[in-house]
Amino acid sequence: MILVDTSAWIEIFDGSACGRKLKDRIGTPENCVVPTLVQFELIKWMRRERGEAVADGVIAYTQTCIVQPLDTQTATAAADFSASLRISTGDAIIYATSRLVGAELLTCDAHFEGLPGVIYVENKPT
Repeated sequence: MILVDTSAWIEIFDGSACGRKLKDRIGTPENCVVPTLVQFELIKWMRRERGEAVADGVIAYTQTCIVQPLDTQTATAAADFSASLRISTGDAIIYATSRLVGAELLTCDAHFEGLPGVIYVENKPT
């Protein structure tokens, strides 16, 4: 399974060079985990940058994947990761979700680079 970070989804939906590399790694929706926090971040970004209709389409696609809600176990693990790795709350929730469901985290955010279970694809400016 693979969990796709918000940064990766944005690059994929933008069709950037980085997004094309990331898209090749996702596979089928049945093997793709989407935390509800990622859905929130995507809705917020897509509405602001692309409009309501595009946001609705993106969220409809994520709903074909395995949607993983935030629960107490994930919140507790995220608090530990946030403190030990010194990462933001949102990033800690996303990372904790990937670890707890046994999914690799696909991202282009450099602050995840080198962490166990992370597939980091550098987002080079073109």
